[in-house]
Amino acid sequence: MPEKRALAAATVTVVLWASAFVGIRAAAPHFAPGSLALGRLLAGSLVLVVFLLVSKQGLPPRAAWRGIVISGVLWFGVYMVALNWGEQLVDAGTAAMLVNVGPAVMALLAGWLLGEGFPPRLLLGIAISFAGAVVVGVSMSGGGRSSVLGVVLCLVAAVTYAAGVVAQKPALRYASALQATTFGCVIGAVACLPFAGQLVHDVAEAPAGVTLSVVYLGVFPTAVAFTTWAYALARTTAGRMGATTYAVPVVVILLSWVLLAEVPGWLALAGGALCLAGVGVSRSRPRVRPVEAAPASR
Repeated sequence: MPEKRALAAATVTVVLWASAFVGIRAAAPHFAPGSLALGRLLAGSLVLVVFLLVSKQGLPPRAAWRGIVISGVLWFGVYMVALNWGEQLVDAGTAAMLVNVGPAVMALLAGWLLGEGFPPRLLLGIAISFAGAVVVGVSMSGGGRSSVLGVVLCLVAAVTYAAGVVAQKPALRYASALQATTFGCVIGAVACLPFAGQLVHDVAEAPAGVTLSVVYLGVFPTAVAFTTWAYALARTTAGRMGATTYAVPVVVILLSWVLLAEVPGWLALAGGALCLAGVGVSRSRPRVRPVEAAPASR
């Protein structure tokens, strides 16, 4: 039963995070990257604090704060600004494929910071993902330097996402999923406060429907999806959770096609497929042949 609940929570996360890529792309013409991140985080923080008060969970233990602060700054703060900026320059599907290099980076960080080592499959997978990112970059080069910058920003988002997950995992030994998500979101919002003036300007100028989409990003892909992610992450490994995000680019491309009439070019799709293949190789485990039983001694 716990495994089924974790799978259900991860599924909710995948669907809502996929919708976030499309929502960010739709809001990009009206909100600057920093103001969009701050607006999303403020809406998410408000909902999460209400949930926390209703559940009467209070503050997380002291041992959890280090991981919460790091994940709050990197994942909720830097990641969202980088992704928002990147999606102003590349389409949602391409951004989703690039960001999903994250699980391979997670494994690399775990090998470095947690002493899990660097198995050959990990290094091979990272090399394949890097080649895929280069292919995507080449496919975007026809759009000028700005598109290449978009690719780089999406890769920055992938690295900060991976670092945030690696930091959050130990914190979940001490804090609940709701506590880790709430205070991570609040810390991310505080880190983005320098964009407050831009947010006020953008809200005043943007159509009401676009502003509501920013609120949607805060309530569902942030407050709900990050909580369901933390719930599932606390009940499985970071590697397995990272693998569940393989489905996100597929959902994003379908939603972008239906809602935005955007589909990545064939070369970008090929590069994105290489990125995801590299992640798959890095997270796979070599098959172990069963050892034949030795003949009984006589």
